[in-house]
Amino acid sequence: MKKLFSLLFVAGALSIMSCGPSAEEAAKMKAEAKAKMDSLFNAASAAVTDVAPDSTATAPDTAAAAH
Repeated sequence: MKKLFSLLFVAGALSIMSCGPSAEEAAKMKAEAKAKMDSLFNAASAAVTDVAPDSTATAPDTAAAAH
């Protein structure tokens, strides 16, 4: 009988643990993910503004200015 109760207790404990995160934990994980995405977006935005000028952009025509 003791083995049966031990088995039922372990099965019950495992089933409770497998239910997933609580609403509070889910909200915390969502907030952390949003903060991470925001920081990645900010870093990417900063990297875009730090890029050197485009080498394919048209340069002023120095030959026309010399005449």
